[in-house]
Amino acid sequence: MTRAFVFPGQGSQYAGMGKSLSDAFASARLVFEEVNEALGQDLTKIMWEGDSDELRLTENTQPALMAHSMAVIRVLEDGGKTLADLASHAAGHSLGEYSALAASGAFSLSDAAKLLKLRGQAMQRAVPVGEGAMAAILGLSMEQVKTVAEEASLGGGICVAANDNADGQIVISGTKMAVEKAIDLAKEAGAKRGMLLPVSAPFHCPLMKPAADEMAAALADVTIRQPSIPIIVNVLAVPISEPSGIRNLLVEQVTGAVRWRESVAAMPSLGVTSLVEVGAGKVLSGLARRIDRSLTTVNLQDPKDIEAFTDSL
Repeated sequence: MTRAFVFPGQGSQYAGMGKSLSDAFASARLVFEEVNEALGQDLTKIMWEGDSDELRLTENTQPALMAHSMAVIRVLEDGGKTLADLASHAAGHSLGEYSALAASGAFSLSDAAKLLKLRGQAMQRAVPVGEGAMAAILGLSMEQVKTVAEEASLGGGICVAANDNADGQIVISGTKMAVEKAIDLAKEAGAKRGMLLPVSAPFHCPLMKPAADEMAAALADVTIRQPSIPIIVNVLAVPISEPSGIRNLLVEQVTGAVRWRESVAAMPSLGVTSLVEVGAGKVLSGLARRIDRSLTTVNLQDPKDIEAFTDSL
């Protein structure tokens, strides 16, 4: 069995995530402490004791999800297994790409935390609250959604396909009026559903250009090492390992589409037969079953998951 480790993105967070790992393993606890120190805030208090609205703020969600994923990785390393021992490839959904890079040694933990905090803040700053929106379109193909988005953009608005998550599950992003128009057009085109998402900014669209500029400046000052295994990147849906390419693609990722369906669909051709979802939730496992049912899935988010996984090795 050849595995790819995959790392979740925004929407997988939940109150209490990672607490059982911190309680059970000193190595996991050290991850959360290092992230708190890097950010200069008690992020774990928000994760474990804060209300859901505070955790849902993108500047908190992004480093929190990465910290949970990295706590799992550190516990696996306690058992003597590195990421390269366990997987041939890695990938992450949007912010999860930073988790994949940290897990593979391309980023230090503290740099990943700081970059994700800034990424969340920059994305929020890029568009005033209420001016942008995102929506899920269910039941149309990627080409149909692109056509709908283009039509909705006529007249000066912006609407693009932002996340190609799985067959018939695509997220659009842009100015609020254009996204709302696209929902109506999608329903006319035969979509099963079109619904606005509870997000604070229109991610992965041209409106995020100011955030991309901020990330370009921040990434220029960060050391990126060659990852221990290739990372299948969102923007291209192909594996890369070159640090300079990683740096450039992380900037492009801010405004570019997350090509998750294509990323997962490419895995069998790379020899991958199993996906291991590392961190909060089971969103990526659910998407994998829709993309390619030949792929088996495993979720690692708490001590019993890790124990069962290591026992199976």
